[in-house]
Amino acid sequence: MSNENLKQDTEMVIKKTAKELFFAMGHFKATTQEIADAAGVNRTAINYYFRSRDNLFDIVFKEALQQINENQKAIIELNIPFREKLEKWLDDELASALKYPFLEIYVVTELQNNIYHKIKDESFMAQVSDILKKELEAEIKKGTIKPIKPIHFILNIGSMVSFPTCMRPLLQKTLKLNDKEFDRIIRERKQVILDTIFIK
Repeated sequence: MSNENLKQDTEMVIKKTAKELFFAMGHFKATTQEIADAAGVNRTAINYYFRSRDNLFDIVFKEALQQINENQKAIIELNIPFREKLEKWLDDELASALKYPFLEIYVVTELQNNIYHKIKDESFMAQVSDILKKELEAEIKKGTIKPIKPIHFILNIGSMVSFPTCMRPLLQKTLKLNDKEFDRIIRERKQVILDTIFIK
């Protein structure tokens, strides 16, 4: 293996491990040593490749959000029926919630710290709004969805998807649910949401 390939492999292992610790396990304050131990590398490797633990965190955070945004954009632009598009979007959102259950919690808790500049894509959001308004109006006219303003539709969808994820630690504690039980509930959310939105 060439030095360049070894470098890329080491970087990938460190980033993958960091994502797991930060966003899958919720160890936002994992130290450089803890990351290195989990990745099976020397602590100095993290500083060599990423300069600092905070810079590594910033990189993996942006990459995780970028992947989610790219997936969402690809789904929004699909030329398929509205319900099918929504199903694909829910599949992607809920899969992300299961893979990185603490990512959304981090986003919400850090919004007050001006994190918005790291995740905003105003052109994409405008595109989503335009597409949604057009397709939602068509569905309302067909009678598959009760009349609702686009903004309330967005708020409803976002709430039904995000609330269980953002409130996961509290919900698990108060409802006495283990990880396996809560993951099952997340997997059930898709059909529950679809049944709530569409008129049978």
